Amino acid sequence: MAPVPAAVQSESVTVGGVSVLGAPQDARKTERLLRFLLPVTVFLGAFLLFLIEPLFAKLILPRFGGSAAVWGSCLVFFQSALLLGYWYADVTTRRLPLPRQSALHIALMVVSFCFLPIAPRAIFHSLDANHPAAHVLIVTTASIGLPFVLLSATSPLVQSWHARTLGGSQPYHLFALSNFASLLALLSFPFLIEPRISSHGQVRLWSALFVVFVGLSSFTAWLSSRRTHAVAATSTYASATITPAPTFREKLLWVSLAACGSMLLLSITNHIMENVAPVPLLWVLPLALYLLTFTLAFHRRSLYSRWLMVRLLAVTLGSLGYAIYDPSFTESLQVSVPLFCGGLFLCCLFCHGELAQRRPAPGHLTSFYLMISLGGALGAIFVGILAPYLFAAIYEFPLTLCLAAMLAVFALWPDGWLTRAFWAAAAIGMAAVLAYHTHAYRKDSILTVRNFYGGLRVQQHRDWLKQPYRTLYHGKIEHGAQFLNPPKSLVATTYYSADSGVAKALTYFNGAPKRVGVIGLGAGTLAAYGNTSDYFRFYEINPLVVSIARTWFSYLGDTTAKVDLAMGDARLSLAAEPAQQFDVLAVDAFSGDAIPLHLLTQEAFALYLRHLKPGGILAIHTSNTYLNLNPVVQLLADNAHYPARLVTNGDDLRKLVDASDWVLVTRNDRFLSDLDATTLQEPIEVPPKLRLWTDDYNNLFQILRPVRFHKGDAN
Repeated sequence: MAPVPAAVQSESVTVGGVSVLGAPQDARKTERLLRFLLPVTVFLGAFLLFLIEPLFAKLILPRFGGSAAVWGSCLVFFQSALLLGYWYADVTTRRLPLPRQSALHIALMVVSFCFLPIAPRAIFHSLDANHPAAHVLIVTTASIGLPFVLLSATSPLVQSWHARTLGGSQPYHLFALSNFASLLALLSFPFLIEPRISSHGQVRLWSALFVVFVGLSSFTAWLSSRRTHAVAATSTYASATITPAPTFREKLLWVSLAACGSMLLLSITNHIMENVAPVPLLWVLPLALYLLTFTLAFHRRSLYSRWLMVRLLAVTLGSLGYAIYDPSFTESLQVSVPLFCGGLFLCCLFCHGELAQRRPAPGHLTSFYLMISLGGALGAIFVGILAPYLFAAIYEFPLTLCLAAMLAVFALWPDGWLTRAFWAAAAIGMAAVLAYHTHAYRKDSILTVRNFYGGLRVQQHRDWLKQPYRTLYHGKIEHGAQFLNPPKSLVATTYYSADSGVAKALTYFNGAPKRVGVIGLGAGTLAAYGNTSDYFRFYEINPLVVSIARTWFSYLGDTTAKVDLAMGDARLSLAAEPAQQFDVLAVDAFSGDAIPLHLLTQEAFALYLRHLKPGGILAIHTSNTYLNLNPVVQLLADNAHYPARLVTNGDDLRKLVDASDWVLVTRNDRFLSDLDATTLQEPIEVPPKLRLWTDDYNNLFQILRPVRFHKGDAN
């Protein structure tokens, strides 16, 4: 460490009656204190930053229908706010002396108390229903904007303070510490915090820790501003500031590598959640792996090996490309999640490892982090905001794999022509996967559209008798089908055939006017069971589904029953309505194969039962590729003291009938007696340790279906 200038040696500062800066021995004490406070501040700031991400996303998830896209939109805010925080750190570091920078930072942290306790704010319903991502961004900005930006700025700010006040050591290890704390926060949320603390308790805990952070960060900023006078002008930081600035080409590569990692994070997360469930566990797992790659790459002794990584990257891109080419390869959750998360980890480790090898001198570290955050924000904006407008399906996933291969060409350019040729061929191969995926998705499709809630398509085919029919898909999951010509066009198909559980419930009330509620419209198939004087009320959050059901299918137009459509999240709509006195309430609001978990909780169940007549029937569609939902519903029924029956039916492809599981919950003894006498039922086995799902708790691991390997429909 450089000697303390004589002009500073006589200075004395007293804090709480204790001298912290003055004589050389006091300066050394201050240095030791800073060596403790700086990493602690970075650790706590990063921990709170990444703890609030799943916490706040979970708070607003039900307000947007439990859509998987809510997390993607939140990630856009998080990456953009991170960019703003890094920009703030970069500007104040370059343009303000440390005492003024510290004073400004302390003042802003005091202002951030106005956001406590954190809670969703600015909730309204006037924005575009097809693309509510803007609403998500407004809510997050109004609710946690300033605290999140200040937390984002902590790591680069503290690293700059470290370089200025402790001139003899490099600050980059603090970046690895920051990512380790972020990783710890993400993993603690689904495994430790969420199962044990209610959402309100989580909010109070986070708010209290943020108050502690503000006090700690303010003291560290003040102490750093005093300590900076004791650092010689020839320190590492001062010397670094006169080193040549990075070139535009270097900055462009920084941005591109960071953008590729961010795009991989969002596109793979979207791919997983669209077909499983939008839950914090599946949010934080990819994000935790993403952060782990930063930790490994920017560790004091980097754990990144280019020789090994380029070989693993080639295998990874090939595996992910094949998974896109043949979706049946990843039909089981136990295969798909490890494969895609492993692919994310290895691809991001390459991107972030190459970033770490290109980091500049400490004097340019805030600019370096600014470029990284700019790339992260651009990648998130492209996938989370632009892609739903530009693409009819999740084409951004194979597109990002193409980008990763192309970046390998430029990053490994100095390795010679053979390396360049190999990665150029890999990029061409990924482009071929993208072209095939696009072709396969559009094959036989007469309509392909996409919005915030996912991609929809209508396909037209002919059956074995050459009769035309149409099918509605959300992602790769069928959501309804209809023959085009009468009388078959009046018959319910897919999961709603005459043998299905919901059909048993609906036909039981034939002969008298019945009131039916349906959560989830699909193609409108259940309207086929409507008779004159019946009333059907459909709850649907996606305007595109309504448009497709009315334009490309005729169930809604052909029924003689009165039909109403209630737009918005079904649970919020039902909570705002008086008791509807439904004879049957069918819950079938699943997107892709994903389940909005806020519709399968104790609180949701109580709401459904409030809207049923005393002898009414609650019919819950539990068909799912990955999860066995029947025990979950059984526990909910037991908790409410209602009998439940599982009704299953098999496939009949000639009649467009799909196998389905429906759990019927009712206290109608006559219906249950008739059902038991006429319908073959399956017993529901509840795992011994399965707990009741609530708004604060769920556990997907306990209801995973066994691994299955078979050739499936690429649709």
